[in-house]
Amino acid sequence: MPTLDRTDLDILELLSADPRTTVVALAEKLRLSRNTIQARMARLDQTGVFLAYERSFSPAVLGFPLQAFINIGVRQTELPRIITELARVPEIVQAHGLSGSVDLLARVACRDARHLFDTDARILSIDGVERTETSLAMGEVIPFRVAGLMGLARREAGGTA
Repeated sequence: MPTLDRTDLDILELLSADPRTTVVALAEKLRLSRNTIQARMARLDQTGVFLAYERSFSPAVLGFPLQAFINIGVRQTELPRIITELARVPEIVQAHGLSGSVDLLARVACRDARHLFDTDARILSIDGVERTETSLAMGEVIPFRVAGLMGLARREAGGTA
C-alpha cells in the first residue's frame, strides 16, 4: 500500500462522503487542477487503494432479503480449490479468510430459510469443507465505513482530523 499524503486523504475523504463526486468537482473543492486530481486518482487506483467500482445495493431488491454469515471449516491443504468452488455459489456475496478456529466467513443472501438451508448444504457438499455454522443477520448496525480511519490516518500523518 502506498503512503498517503494530505492531498490523497482529502481526495479519499471527499469520495467517501460522495462516491459520485466528479474529478472536476474534486479539483474545485480542493483548489487543484483537474490534471493533478486525475493523476492522483490514477496512482491511487493503480496501487490498489480503491476497491471494486460496483454500486452497492441491497440484495433484498433482487428478492434475497435473508442474509446470514456462515463460518466454514476446511481442510487447509485444499483451500485454493475450495475458494474457487465457493466463488461459484451465487448466494455468497462476500467471503473472508480468517485466523483462529474458523477458516472462512461467508456472507450469503437468500430468499428464505429453506433457500439458506439449501445454500448451506451446497457449501457442505464441496469436497474439503468439513463443517459450517450459520448465523442469521438480524440487521446491519454499523455499515461499512472508513471515515473514522481517515481521521486516524490524518492525525498520524500530522494533519488535522
